Amino acid sequence: MNKNRFVFLLFLVSLITVLQAQEPDNHQYFTSYDGVKIAFTDEGKGSPVLLLHGFINSGSSWNKTVLKRELLERRYRVIVPDLRGNGHSDQPEAAEAYKNDAEVKDLVALADHLRLKHYIALGYSRGSIVLAKLLTTEKRITKSILGGMGADFTNPNWDRRMAFADAFSGRAELTEMTEGAVQYAQSIGANLKVLGLLQDYQPVTSKAALSQIKIPVLIVCGDMDLDNGDPSTLKLLIPNSTQKIVKGDHNNTYKQENFSQAVLHFISEDWFELQGIH
Repeated sequence: MNKNRFVFLLFLVSLITVLQAQEPDNHQYFTSYDGVKIAFTDEGKGSPVLLLHGFINSGSSWNKTVLKRELLERRYRVIVPDLRGNGHSDQPEAAEAYKNDAEVKDLVALADHLRLKHYIALGYSRGSIVLAKLLTTEKRITKSILGGMGADFTNPNWDRRMAFADAFSGRAELTEMTEGAVQYAQSIGANLKVLGLLQDYQPVTSKAALSQIKIPVLIVCGDMDLDNGDPSTLKLLIPNSTQKIVKGDHNNTYKQENFSQAVLHFISEDWFELQGIH
């Protein structure tokens, strides 16, 4: 990473940290299936929408997005967890805490804790990877959005995942692909060991499992984003899915108005009428 660019990135991170520190902490907590404490926010009234954050991030990444604001304005109930190992949630450093789709189990436990009968679920980047696995078992999700994602995560030996796992765990030297991410994580004081474990035990959803998903799924991706594979390939794997390409790259698409418009159009009843889905 260019030195000047990295210095500028550090400045932005510091500014964001200061601004977030000024916001009131409205997190709630519950104890998941294995004793790990999970933090979440629960705002608004109406149909519940679950938002899942990406890698080296937390639920606070949704706070300044157009989507969250517009969901609340349209009277949706917006539920945003910090996935285990991130944000205000516990960050255990034992491998056992991340094995066997622990994050997916946390989300089921959260829905149980909140007594949700049904909900819409949206993930972005790594949040989409966790959500894809959840969709294979969770019957309460009525509609889903996978953002910033192609089909590469279906490969258990995905080279990108393995490279980041090795980089964050210290098992390999940093490369052009991993250096910026590790430096960014260090700059915000993230736990590199935990991030390595999150990559080591990241959920894998097979192509066959994706083919069994019955609910409507929107795959939305930036036009400059192929970080996680081709979204068109992912669309072919999920029977009742549609694809929307919007302007943006991987790091900024989810924050923008065009992303919000695509999501809101998809979850509206009008979209289902247009598609002949009832």
